[in-house]
Amino acid sequence: MSKPEAYKSTPVFSEATLPQALQEAHNTKPGTWGLLELIAGELVYVIEESGNSRHMQAGDTQIIEPQQLHHVELVGPMQMQVHFFREKPD
Repeated sequence: MSKPEAYKSTPVFSEATLPQALQEAHNTKPGTWGLLELIAGELVYVIEESGNSRHMQAGDTQIIEPQQLHHVELVGPMQMQVHFFREKPD
């Protein structure tokens, strides 16, 4: 079985360039999976419905389920990128 490939990726965002929309509740389209990749620094990933959060460190990844409301919170300097898939990434 082949590994799913991202069909789209965001630019690499820093704490200065992270769009406000990603810091507020948002979701992916039906059937779209996301993979948040934290390249440097720290970040908090929050799932709106449950209120569960994860303090991420450089090198961590986080799967984003289709249509799951979530947001990220800045902790300090960071670099992150989001990759989009049509099926669940590994």
